[in-house]
Amino acid sequence: MRTVSLGDYAKLIRGITFKPTEKCALTAEDAVVCMRTKNVQATLDDSDLIAVKRNLIRNEDKILMSGDILVSSANSWNLVGKCCQVPELHYLCTAGGFISILRSTNGELESNYLYRWFSSDGVQQTLRSFGNQTTNISNLDHKRTLRLQIPLPPLAEQQRIAAILDAADALRAKRRESLEQLDALVQSTFINMFGDPVENTMGWKVSTLPQISTKFTDGPFGSNLKSSHYVDEGIRVIRLQNIGIGEMLHDDLAFISREHYDSLTRNHCQPGDIVIGTLGDPNLRACIVPDALKESLNKADCLLMRVDPDQADRQYVCSLLNCEAIVNKSLALVRGQTRGRISLGRLKELTVPLPPLILQLRFAATVESIEAQKASQLAHLTELDTLFASLQSRAFNGEL
Repeated sequence: MRTVSLGDYAKLIRGITFKPTEKCALTAEDAVVCMRTKNVQATLDDSDLIAVKRNLIRNEDKILMSGDILVSSANSWNLVGKCCQVPELHYLCTAGGFISILRSTNGELESNYLYRWFSSDGVQQTLRSFGNQTTNISNLDHKRTLRLQIPLPPLAEQQRIAAILDAADALRAKRRESLEQLDALVQSTFINMFGDPVENTMGWKVSTLPQISTKFTDGPFGSNLKSSHYVDEGIRVIRLQNIGIGEMLHDDLAFISREHYDSLTRNHCQPGDIVIGTLGDPNLRACIVPDALKESLNKADCLLMRVDPDQADRQYVCSLLNCEAIVNKSLALVRGQTRGRISLGRLKELTVPLPPLILQLRFAATVESIEAQKASQLAHLTELDTLFASLQSRAFNGEL
């Protein structure tokens, strides 16, 4: 299979930049939807859109076309290069400044094949190797990216390869959809049992988070914990990127030495603790430290909450903090112009309903059953991911 330079058959187009004041309503007559890094998921996520005025787009190349590939081009190191393909859209759309548009410019390179190659594990790892892992933000290196060599079989073969990978990826998408439905089941069960936690229509007792905790503290700030303290292996540091909505994320790990960990006893986390993210999207999100993480430490903007088991159940509290109504209520606590955050002091003011403990425990048992189903689905998804990676490797080595 012959290989060619990507730049001879495709181009990268930088997204537009604009000021916050230049955004407009999605319904405005001259509005153009502007995709951001949060829209670049496994598939294009258009559940949360913004728009800008049409006159900000001075180059028609920046208008998205079906088949284009949106590439995260300015992000944390581990996310640079993350991409998704643009489906047929029923609205005018462009890309923001932290995104680049990868577009085939030659009839010999089919867009679906280009997407499958660009999103493959090997290419994604290469793209990230161009960045600087020591900085918070890494940028896609356009020149080196366009010099990458892409296998280029005849069009019919490209279409065959893309179709095989599309079919395999569809199985993974169905499994991910099942997992999302199980997550939604947790939230619907919560609402059915306890009602709206903000309106508190069931008249439950109200409490603050510190009142139902034996420990409630923020992570170390400033010189107490800096990136220079990180080591290749040691005690795990729980950072904002590790706090998902109801789950601990393990994609971007950081560690400190045992000696430094021992000097920060106030921030020692243990299995069963709740860690709360108070910066990012959303500003309020929480997960439980898993049993496998025997020792860890929470970083700044990652609050540590150790629930008092005589008053509350940790699973109830975690689900409560991730409930949409509570997340929306917490927006009033956010402060900061460029990077809005919720301080420890302000989160202490948040009032939440506290149903009888026996009901909380009943809810926790239901969640445990759902989590068991999720574990089974995740295991199957892992198998599918392994199969898909094997197919990708064979496809672009001429072995499929």
